[in-house]
Amino acid sequence: MRVLSGIQSSGKLHIGNYFGAIAQFLELQHQAECFIFIADLHALTTLRDGDKLRGLTRDVALDYLALGLDPSKVALFRQSDIPEVTELLWILLSVTPMGLLERAVSYKDKLAHGISADAGLFTYPVLMAADILAYDSDEVPVGKDQIQHLEMARDIAIKLNAAFDPKYLHRLNEATAAAKAKGAAEHVSAPGLLKLPRARIQESRAVVPGLDGQKMSKSYGNTIDLFADDASTKKRIMSIKTDSTPVEAPKDPNATPVHALLKLFASVEEMAEIDRTFREGGKGYGHYKQRLAELFFEKFGEARKNRLELEKDPEKVERVLRDGAERARAAAAPVMERVRRAVGLR
Repeated sequence: MRVLSGIQSSGKLHIGNYFGAIAQFLELQHQAECFIFIADLHALTTLRDGDKLRGLTRDVALDYLALGLDPSKVALFRQSDIPEVTELLWILLSVTPMGLLERAVSYKDKLAHGISADAGLFTYPVLMAADILAYDSDEVPVGKDQIQHLEMARDIAIKLNAAFDPKYLHRLNEATAAAKAKGAAEHVSAPGLLKLPRARIQESRAVVPGLDGQKMSKSYGNTIDLFADDASTKKRIMSIKTDSTPVEAPKDPNATPVHALLKLFASVEEMAEIDRTFREGGKGYGHYKQRLAELFFEKFGEARKNRLELEKDPEKVERVLRDGAERARAAAAPVMERVRRAVGLR
C-alpha cells in the first residue's frame, strides 16, 4: 500500500500539523510505502519571498527528520523537484470543471479571511490532485477539513479517466453497485488511467484548535510552533483565548481552546482529573495553560534537541531530499507514461 502526504512550506510547523497529520504519518512509515512531499509550489499562493521559501522548505525537512521520520523508509522530497506533477497538473486542468473549483470550501474560507483570489489559489485543488494522483497513491491521511480536497482529487481523476476511456464509467458504476450491495460504497474504485485514492482520517485528532479557538493554521496566525524557542512558545501558550470565568467557578470546556489542547497531550487519567476540576471550579485558566506548556516541552523536548543537531549538517538534509525525489520520480514515471499515451502526448 502506498500512502502519500504533503505539507506546505509557507510557515513554521505547528502542533496542528503534528497531531493532524505528522504523528499519523510517523506511525504509517512502519506499515506502508510512504511518500511525503514539501509543498513549495503550493506555498507560492501566499509567499512572495524566494529566500524565505527556500529557508522554510529546508526547515520543514529538518522538522520531519527531527520528529522521527526515517528516510530509509519514507521518500521525503520537494514538490518542485518532480516535473511530472506540474505536467499532470496541466492535463488535469484541461478536464476540471470551473464549478468544481468554485465549490472548494478552503477557497471560500481564504477569501473570507482576506487572502487574494488569484488563479493559483483557485486552482490549488488541481495541483493537490496532481500531487496525489501522480504516484498511484492508495491512501492519503487527511483531517476532516481536508476531505473535500481528497474527494475533488477523485472527481478530477474520474473526469480524466472517463474522457479518454469510454468504458471507464461503466466499470466504475459496476464497482459502485457491487460495493453498495455489500454495504461498503465509500471510496469505490475501478481500473483506469489514474488510481482513485482513499482518505485515511484520524477521527479523534482531525482538527486542532488554535490560540483563538479557530482551526490552528499558519494563515490565521494562531499557532503553537513545534520548534520556536522556549520563551516565545511559553508566551503563546499563556496567550490562549479564555473567557472571564472566576477561578473558583466551574468552567465550560467549550469556552476556551485550552481544554481541547490538553486532551492532545495529557494521559487519560490526568484528563479525567482536568475534566473534574473544570466542572467543579477552583483552578484558574492560568493553571491549565501552565500545565499545557509543561506537557508540550515533555512531548517535544527530544525532537527539539534532535533538530539542533541536524541544523549542523545541511548537506545531509539535502541528500535526503534528493534521494526522496529520485524515488518519487521513479514512482511517477509509469503513471505519466500511461497518461501521456492516452491523451496523445506520446
